[in-house]
Formats: sequence, C-alpha cells, structure tokens
Amino acid sequence: MTAAEPLPPIDKIVLPRLHDLGDGFTVRRALPTTERRMVGPFVFLDAMGPVDFAPGRGIDVRPHPHIGLSTLTFLHQGEIRHRDSTGAVEVIRPGAVNWMTAGRGIVHSERTPEGTRTRGDRVAGLQLWLALPRSHEETDPTFTHVEAAALPVLEGDGARATLVAGSAFGKASPVPVFSDLVQLDVVLEAGARFRLPADFSERAIWPSTGEIVIEGDETVHAPDRLILLRPGAEIVVRAVTPARFALLGGEPFPERRFLYWNFVSSSKERIEAAKEDWRAGRFDGVPGETEFIPLPPDPPGVVWKG
Repeated sequence: MTAAEPLPPIDKIVLPRLHDLGDGFTVRRALPTTERRMVGPFVFLDAMGPVDFAPGRGIDVRPHPHIGLSTLTFLHQGEIRHRDSTGAVEVIRPGAVNWMTAGRGIVHSERTPEGTRTRGDRVAGLQLWLALPRSHEETDPTFTHVEAAALPVLEGDGARATLVAGSAFGKASPVPVFSDLVQLDVVLEAGARFRLPADFSERAIWPSTGEIVIEGDETVHAPDRLILLRPGAEIVVRAVTPARFALLGGEPFPERRFLYWNFVSSSKERIEAAKEDWRAGRFDGVPGETEFIPLPPDPPGVVWKG
C-alpha cells in the first residue's frame, strides 16, 4: 500500500456467539467479545430472532437486576412487555424504543404479552446496552418509551434511516442518552447507497437482513456479523439485495468498564457490592412479580470482562 492509497474501511469482523435466554429463546451476542469490548459507549449487542412462537408460548425473561448502564430495545417484529422496579409497564412494538436507565440499580422483566402469547408471535430485533459515563453511573433509575413516529427519519434514493438514539445529520433522537453517540436503523433497496455519519471515532455495522458491501472493500456481507469500521474512514454502504442494518457509534470513555452478568461499572468493587445486594434481596422488586433470576456462580478462570 502506497502513501496515496486510502486505508481499508473495515477494521475487523466479529462473529457472534449463541446465548440461550431460556425456554429455547436463543440470541446472537456480538458485544462484548475478545476482539472488541465496546464501541463507543455500547458494551453489549444481542440480536433476537426472527423466532416463531407457537400459540401459548413466548418470551419469559424473569426479573433480573442491572447497574451502571442504559438498555435500548428496538424490535423489527413482534411484541415484548417490559416491567420494572420503577413501576413502568410498557409493550414495545416494531419501530419504537424502550430505553431503561439502571443507574444505581433497577430490576426488570421481559415477557410476551398475554394476548400475543395466545395467538403466537414472531420476534426479531436488537437489544443494546450502553455504559453510563462515570458521572452518571449512580443516577436514579428511569424508564422512557418513545413511539416510532417520534423518531427522526432521513429518506430518499432508496434509503430510509431512522435515528433511534443520539444525533446525526443535524437531527437528535428524543431518547434521553447520557453521552454523545449515534444509533441508526437503515433500510436500503437493492442498489441503494448510504453514506454513514463520520462524527464518531468508533463505529460498527450490524446487518440484520439482505447483503451489503462497504465501498472500498467490496466483500459481500451477509447478516449476523459485527463490522467494525476503521476510525476516520469515509464509509458508504451499498445494498446488493434489499437490506437492513444498524449503525452504532460514539467516543470511548476515558476509564475502563467492567462487565459481570448484568452489571456494568468503572469499579470492580461496585460490581461486587451489586452482586451481594442481589443475593441479599436488597434491590427493589418488580410490582406484581415474585420470580427472579438468581445470581450465577462465578465462572472458573477469568471473571472480569472489560
């Protein structure tokens, strides 16, 4: 490569691992991995489905705790009912955003609503975790639901980009984020091109459906891989077939983040305290629910991730 040649646009490809959430509901987890722990503030990416539930069956993620993060749930298909220890109850549907900030501690459950369970459902979408800045790690827990119609949309030339969270192209999502970031949901017709915002040093693409190429590389990318982009590169995505992908990006925090089970923190000691609080039943519960997920045992070998 000569000095005049541009750097390749792709830094690394991360293949997800399968993770069973129970009752046969399996997700594909692309963050964190040994290749990359975070992308900006994004510390966790689970891709759900599409999975078909027969009538009478559905998702049943029992109450469990979080600290030090916000969760972002964005569905492409299906319905999930959220309940948490602040008293919030909300059914999320495709195109809307459930944004839960754990801060000093929250407990929530995720289940298929009763009526939907009766008739059966197909579920697909993403759940992302975003680490909180150190100054907000102990903020009060909150929950916000944003309907699809409230999200900014950029549309034209065969592309439709929804600004799910953060800011891009001079617009800002109403989702109440705590750091500078971007999360886009982009749908492309075959042959359409989309230039990514270059506002952030760390960016990644998660293709959900169809096939895409990153101009300057020309490898055809199928769904279910996290494409880590080279900092500073100009990125244009072209759809080989009708396609959909998520963009996530932001700036890295100055401090390391540690991840243990559902807890994220800049302090190992804070995570140990949260573990003990969950064992001892000191977290607030989810109104109307008595089930809970026990704290898992410490795995052998490396415990701390981050």
